[in-house]
Amino acid sequence: MSHAAIDIVELLLTAQIYNKYSELDVNDLPKNIRKNYWSSKQKTVPKPIKVSISDVVSLYDIKDVKTVVKALPFIDIDDLDFKVKLTSFGVGEEWFEKQDDAKERVSNNPVLAFYYEKKISSTADYKEARAKSRPKEVDREWIESLVSEVAEEEGGDEMLKLAHILAPEDVRQPLSDLVLTKDQIDDVEKIVKAIQYREYLKRIGLYDVGKLLFVGPPGTGKTSVASALSERLSIPFVEVKLSMITDQYLGETAKNIDRVFNLAKRLSPCILFIDEFDFVAKTRASDEHAALKRAVNTLLKAIDEISLTNDGVLLIAATNHPRMLDSAAWRRFDEIMSFPLPDEQMRVKILDIVLRAIDGTIDSKEIASLTEGYAGSDLRMVVREAVLSALVEERMSLTQDDMLNAVDNFNEREGIRTDEYII
Repeated sequence: MSHAAIDIVELLLTAQIYNKYSELDVNDLPKNIRKNYWSSKQKTVPKPIKVSISDVVSLYDIKDVKTVVKALPFIDIDDLDFKVKLTSFGVGEEWFEKQDDAKERVSNNPVLAFYYEKKISSTADYKEARAKSRPKEVDREWIESLVSEVAEEEGGDEMLKLAHILAPEDVRQPLSDLVLTKDQIDDVEKIVKAIQYREYLKRIGLYDVGKLLFVGPPGTGKTSVASALSERLSIPFVEVKLSMITDQYLGETAKNIDRVFNLAKRLSPCILFIDEFDFVAKTRASDEHAALKRAVNTLLKAIDEISLTNDGVLLIAATNHPRMLDSAAWRRFDEIMSFPLPDEQMRVKILDIVLRAIDGTIDSKEIASLTEGYAGSDLRMVVREAVLSALVEERMSLTQDDMLNAVDNFNEREGIRTDEYII
């Protein structure tokens, strides 16, 4: 039987089971089905799901749905409303169970696993299928629903203009694509557990967790790790650059800070990532207008008052200049994560990851030995230079000479700037 037919039957079974059982919620639906039927207004997939021809086309790119359905005597299409329906659920679910890839499909579809687990003859495992399924919070549609809700509130537009909001599914580099030190891996695991056991931490009164400071030179992965945590934890990523929320009218800066933290609470659970945190130190040490200093105090107070356990906000701040931070800034954070420049072994791993989809035979160890002092972002720029140079010659395969020339070009154009960085 064609994959198109199996797709249609799986969709119809999923819809009917989801509609019937109150125990099933939106997170039981496979991601593609959930996204297709998502209601932004209700922030869920409302019951009942009704399957139309356009749904089938949209989900599976099946052009001639009627032709496929004709081969399935237990399915009918209503010519008046163009709805696709099971005429016999029992026949349909038995037919589906006999298909070659039925077991795999059920294992990836919590709704079907829930139903088939109830059958004595089935080996389906609902808990396992549910554990493999990502929740609604990873979807762009979920974030858009929250953003739309915020935008309708008084002052909502002002809040949204101050931050860049990213859905977990839009994160380009998951943690598995990042090269981390042993200490960084341990710190990430602590963060994951803090989110996982948030209710436990709240119950025992441990509130001073979930405020992290990322410290390291530019290009060492601070923003990448913060956004990758969003993907790992299945929560939105809210990025704010402190320099971008200052206002020529000094009183507005303090208001902008309050708006940012209120936005994070509205989008919780989420990660609030504050970049350029050294702006705080620069301002506190300066002789600038007192109103701007008050704005900085507003920021420090907001950090004190926000909580992972109470508000569901994981706060991460990042700085390239740790020595510029005074004790008032440092003591706001319960965890400091260091982002050093990668050593030679780490550079080999970074190069291997960046080059893995590119044709050619490259000796990553040689390149790594020539790039001491390079940040991860510098290595990616070297690969980009090599790829573009090859494309000029109409080549889509890299050679070792391409990479060596790219290193030389990078050194000539950019120089190694680590001597200017003070830790």
